[in-house]
Amino acid sequence: MAETKVSLKLLIEQKSQRVLFAEADKSFVDLLFSIFTLPLGTVTRLLRKQNMAGCLRSLYKSIENLSDIYIQPDQDKNFLLSPKVANISGAKVPLLLASVEQSGTDRKIYGCGGYNNCQYVANDPRAICPSCRNEMATEQSYVDYPPKDTNASSSSEGGYVKGVITYMVMDDLEVKPMSTISSISLLTKFNVRDLGAVEEKVVDLGMHEILSLLEASLQSKTVLTDIFLRNNTDKEEKIVLTHVILQNDTDKDE
Repeated sequence: MAETKVSLKLLIEQKSQRVLFAEADKSFVDLLFSIFTLPLGTVTRLLRKQNMAGCLRSLYKSIENLSDIYIQPDQDKNFLLSPKVANISGAKVPLLLASVEQSGTDRKIYGCGGYNNCQYVANDPRAICPSCRNEMATEQSYVDYPPKDTNASSSSEGGYVKGVITYMVMDDLEVKPMSTISSISLLTKFNVRDLGAVEEKVVDLGMHEILSLLEASLQSKTVLTDIFLRNNTDKEEKIVLTHVILQNDTDKDE
């Protein structure tokens, strides 16, 4: 099955090669907002194969490599390495969460089996009920609220924002509703007088670009420019440099 992609229209100032802002629909804004549902352990797991800055990758690896004999018997290091994603009913952004273990309808909670009318629940079947001291190994049913089949109060679109308008996404990922006035104000702010110097470019984001966006959002205030312009420029410079090196080697051989 082909990879699902999200599209984005960039407005680029050609002279400075920077993204002024982007026009985005609901799918991209939902994608951005879903970043805040990811626990830090999940972010580190997703980015550990990238050029992740800082020490979190080393810390993650140390937990991964630490023998279970050093872990408390009532703890599981997988809760740190693969924490559950925050459950927000109806807010599904499968493109970003495709490689993240889902929570929500598959969330499991456990009780002690109803002995002595105990009301305690746990997220681990190894837990001991503080009331009757029985093992809490009986799986309970988890119910989302509000229910997913609610009517007027729940949108059939899912996600976080409404899909009836276009959104403006700044280079630093600030999001606001799109309008003609706001677009003109931004062009004035960036001192863009020649509209002919502004280029429109539609880009598609797959999982690779999304992980790059997630990584850049932790390190940069010019995320869109870094991902869609500077990365391409770096690749072109490497190609030119490689060609020059090969040409010099050829000249030496002659």
